[in-house]
Amino acid sequence: MHIPDFELERYFARWEFSAPYLLCASDVEGWRMADLLALASPEDSARWEALTLGYTETPGLPLLREAIAGMYPGLTPDDVLTFAGAQEALFVTMNVLLGPGTHAVVTWPGYQSLYEVARATGADVTLLRLREEEGWALDLGALEAALRPDTRVVVVNFPHNPTGSLPDRATFQALCALCEARGIHLFSDEVYRLLEYDAGDTLPPAASCFPKGASLGVMSKAFGLAGLRVGWLACRDADLLARCRAFKDYTSLCNSAPSELLALIALKAREQVLARSRGLLTRNLALLDAFFARHPDTFRWVRPRAGSVAFPRLSRNIPVARFTEALIAREGVLLLPGDVYAFEGNHFRLGLGRANLPEALMRLERFVNSGVLDTPA
Repeated sequence: MHIPDFELERYFARWEFSAPYLLCASDVEGWRMADLLALASPEDSARWEALTLGYTETPGLPLLREAIAGMYPGLTPDDVLTFAGAQEALFVTMNVLLGPGTHAVVTWPGYQSLYEVARATGADVTLLRLREEEGWALDLGALEAALRPDTRVVVVNFPHNPTGSLPDRATFQALCALCEARGIHLFSDEVYRLLEYDAGDTLPPAASCFPKGASLGVMSKAFGLAGLRVGWLACRDADLLARCRAFKDYTSLCNSAPSELLALIALKAREQVLARSRGLLTRNLALLDAFFARHPDTFRWVRPRAGSVAFPRLSRNIPVARFTEALIAREGVLLLPGDVYAFEGNHFRLGLGRANLPEALMRLERFVNSGVLDTPA
């Protein structure tokens, strides 16, 4: 396999653990171990104390798969396969579905592995552009026009990274109907699902919509547990899951036993866990609304509808990469330039989910008000 460097991850490798303020992080503030264990039932506390550090079952801890299946109407634990993070699930599924002589359509801008792994299998990939002037909306007409006889999978990510866009229910159901009619798998990256700002906007999971709908989930984003490295694929296509399970024998083979049990504890208390995440996003979003209202000549703000990221645009006459480099040097605040998505337009990714956002935003505003952006590029 030949695959390009993952530009976003290379960028984070340089800054993530040295920058004091990650104002571009895609996850929600991580839980402390003690606080998570405090949510455990007596039965799960006993399981934790008795846990042995041996191999686990390849499909995942049965109780964990049962808890995951409970979030997908119409699915059973047999319709769930766990992985070491969402990245592994994506990698395995693309390698199972695609190869030379096949075709995929993938929304863009987006997480690089959503399309580069597909390309690395030898498949032809069409990037379906989301447009700022259209509110980053999914264009079903353009998607249908991109489909070909050899199309095997459509890859979407909603709530969307990096824009925070979210189609309405009718559009999403039309997407599912289109894929079902063509016999195409819909690989739906739903790692930000359940972080909708209005609960009424929550879309049904693709896995519940039709048999070839596959939902990607993870503990990292909505649940604030990125360190567990627990992800999953939910799908009613038994053949696809069986092939993914066989492929997994060549990757992680099985998950970490402590991580699976901690994920189970969190999912059993998911309403409490999600309430923490949503409360943090609500508070931070209000601060960002006010910030962008104060700086209409410097930034364009297409307000996200869901998730923990947004994709504003720098409107001043300075390249966004130069802006982000100066900001980290002067204020210790890290933003992610749109260049890492190979997406033009002077955009940058902004993270909404960290507890220190108020201080990071204060530093960003001080930087903007310092006059440094008045210097011609």
